[in-house]
Amino acid sequence: MDYIPVLFMMTAGAVVSGAVMVLTHVLGPKLPSRMKNEPFECGVPPVGDSKRRISVRFYLVAILFLLFDVEGIFFIPWAVVFKKFLAINFFILFEMGFFLVILLVGLFYVIKKGALEWD
Repeated sequence: MDYIPVLFMMTAGAVVSGAVMVLTHVLGPKLPSRMKNEPFECGVPPVGDSKRRISVRFYLVAILFLLFDVEGIFFIPWAVVFKKFLAINFFILFEMGFFLVILLVGLFYVIKKGALEWD
């Protein structure tokens, strides 16, 4: 019973987004041209072959950035809770210290493996 409003909002969102997609497809202009159908990247014409090999280091650095960036976001709610509940500060401080140690162990492991070195 408590989830009926959530179900209603999800259904309404799906109906509205579906209706917008159908209406833009039906009512939108259809003027294809050779220039519009060409692939582009950031508005710059493509240069070279699309099948050239790219180093896996780009992917590795991006994944590591996301990993440490997302884990860093957890410091914000911790700071809010730490400031609000002064009675249990030691437990919260210990938990965040443990989390930080795990992060640092992971970072040192990545540095030792040389994943951040660019050749």
